Amino acid sequence: MRVLVTGGAGFIGSQIVDALVAGGHGVRVLDLRASEESKRAGVEFVRADVRDGGALEAALDGVDAVCHQAAMVGLGVDLDDIVDYVSHNDLGTAVLLRALARRSFRGRVVQASSMVVYGEGRYVCEAHGVIRPGPRSVAALEAGDFEPPCPQCGARLQAAAISEDAAPDPRNVYAATKLHQEHLAAAFSRETGVAVTSLRYHNVYGPRMPRDTPYAGVASIFLSALAAGHAPRVFEDGAQRRDFVHVRDVARANVLALENGEARTAAFNVASGGPRTVGEMAHALHAAVGNGAPEPRVTGEYRLGDVRHVFASAAAARRELGFVAAEDFAGGMAELAAAASG
Repeated sequence: MRVLVTGGAGFIGSQIVDALVAGGHGVRVLDLRASEESKRAGVEFVRADVRDGGALEAALDGVDAVCHQAAMVGLGVDLDDIVDYVSHNDLGTAVLLRALARRSFRGRVVQASSMVVYGEGRYVCEAHGVIRPGPRSVAALEAGDFEPPCPQCGARLQAAAISEDAAPDPRNVYAATKLHQEHLAAAFSRETGVAVTSLRYHNVYGPRMPRDTPYAGVASIFLSALAAGHAPRVFEDGAQRRDFVHVRDVARANVLALENGEARTAAFNVASGGPRTVGEMAHALHAAVGNGAPEPRVTGEYRLGDVRHVFASAAAARRELGFVAAEDFAGGMAELAAAASG
């Protein structure tokens, strides 16, 4: 199989390229930027913007499958980013889908989505069953009351794993663009009959993770602090739960989706299936770095765009794609710390 990987020079995209090459597939990368991982023997590199329709249509020559990873990622800084997010993520996806339709493409299409489309995760109220709470109030956050209450009775909720049938509830610009990408893919699929698999990545970490940018993940932010000899600042009380999934597992999920002969247009969680707190991650990285930096410090700070708990049910990806995460959390944190210091 010959695969076009958009964004194949990036953090996740380059790991997908590695996995495809290891599996014996031909790879063509289309990316705005080059990287050492994307420019190597057996990989064709095209420096271009996914929003460039001409370059994109040319890059589709001779490919059997498309793995769409090109995107602007992260929560951003403020609403000055809104046009860039919509342009890179939604317009970029629209240009790709138009090019596929014009070429009457009939191969496999897999695209990157994100757990941020859910907003808050799944919660259960003892009195009212499954609940999706609204955004947390500024007054509650200022008071250090970080757990969202039941919107019907105000009782404390129990967080639970969220599955793909949960109603989406994007709560920031990035989340809205990722959900729109899924909607565009569904419209394309209905018109053409070509299945598009959307993979909802949970909190991805691992080698090649970007550092020191406004769009870096929490692991990168903690590592930057530790490298400078500072205590990582853990927001809220550190008890917010996420599913941290290793980038090699994410790459393997993409390859499984591309190779799936019975694909349907659907979204799947790509997650480890074992939630951890943000505080646990901070302490695991602190232990792995071991440079004498102070222990992680819980600050009580918050960001209005953040949610409290969101972690995944990985059952659908296991059932339909054969995907089960294989990377160990402690080992992955140690590897991430070693890669950052090297």
